[in-house]
Amino acid sequence: MRRFLLLGLAVASIASDLRAEPDIALKPGPGRDTVEAQCSACHSLDYIVMNSPFLTRTQWQAEVRKMIEAFKAPIDPADAEAITDYLTRAYGG
Repeated sequence: MRRFLLLGLAVASIASDLRAEPDIALKPGPGRDTVEAQCSACHSLDYIVMNSPFLTRTQWQAEVRKMIEAFKAPIDPADAEAITDYLTRAYGG
């Protein structure tokens, strides 16, 4: 019984932490809706903001390709190009 209580408390604590995560507002621009829809399906959008000072267009393109090829993100080629274009314009490179 004690194990179930501890497990319940752990789950409640994690759920509370998840709810506390702030919303990430991406910079406005063409392609933002595609990025929000496609990228947030698998991970938080804060990865974009955290990595933005470091990535060039070529690196953003490689990141998008990695999501498709390694992580099997169901992103079609037109959306991949729109995502890369947006990330490059809005977040460096």
